[in-house]
Amino acid sequence: MPELPEVETTRRGLEPHVRGQVITGVTVRHRGLRWPVPRRLAERMIGRRIERIERRGKYLLLDCGEGTLIVHLGMSGSLRLARAAEPPGPWDHVDVALGDQVMRLRDPRRFGAVLWHPGDPHSHKLLAGLGVEPLGPAFTPAFLYAASRGRRVAVKLFLMNAAVVVGVGNIYASESLFRAGLDPRRPAGSLSRAQCAKLAAAVRETLELAIAAGGSSLRDYVATDGEPGHFQQQYFVYGRGGEPCRQCGTPVRRIVQGARSTFFCQRCQARSIGRSAR
Repeated sequence: MPELPEVETTRRGLEPHVRGQVITGVTVRHRGLRWPVPRRLAERMIGRRIERIERRGKYLLLDCGEGTLIVHLGMSGSLRLARAAEPPGPWDHVDVALGDQVMRLRDPRRFGAVLWHPGDPHSHKLLAGLGVEPLGPAFTPAFLYAASRGRRVAVKLFLMNAAVVVGVGNIYASESLFRAGLDPRRPAGSLSRAQCAKLAAAVRETLELAIAAGGSSLRDYVATDGEPGHFQQQYFVYGRGGEPCRQCGTPVRRIVQGARSTFFCQRCQARSIGRSAR
């Protein structure tokens, strides 16, 4: 699934090409995405100017003045730029035309979303309950420490809880915990202030490095120019079950948490809990 780095890479790739452009057409080839594409989408969008593109968690928000187009890439989608004359493929479900170019949503599994919301997009039911942005100023060691108090859930699942912090999906949770030296199985509430500081820094570092690499391309994800991301070449643990740890040589272990694969090094990510969680 495209996670925060892939969505942010998409946003940065689109913005200089579409910001300030007037929407000249909307083509919906398949309405049956995760939620049905609005029937009157073209009527609501044509003639409007794209003022800016923001990201909230894994959602792209295209501000069109009196309304916002909310896009989610789903399990395997991508939003790319193409020439208007370029024929669509079988998985190209929605086009937003901007003169001689189009923003084209490609979604093989049809698990993405293209929705319209008038007014403040952050009031939309899909966005209203989201947690803090891990690259924003609110994501601090103090926040992480306070949010984790009393939580018995495993720290990896805690980190992936979008009501706490948004956009840290399976890949980047595993990689962040490795960088912080934390066992993904330990209870979130057992983290000390110092460990929360390490984890907050590791999450930021991991996401920033992934964005710089254009995200990860494991299946279908590509950037707006059709190029794949390269962060998968830098993975310490994710997808490396049974392979030697890049730091100590211990075989990377794979377990299942919350129906998702977790990868970690038992030596580098010691499970021992300090004397105090203060």
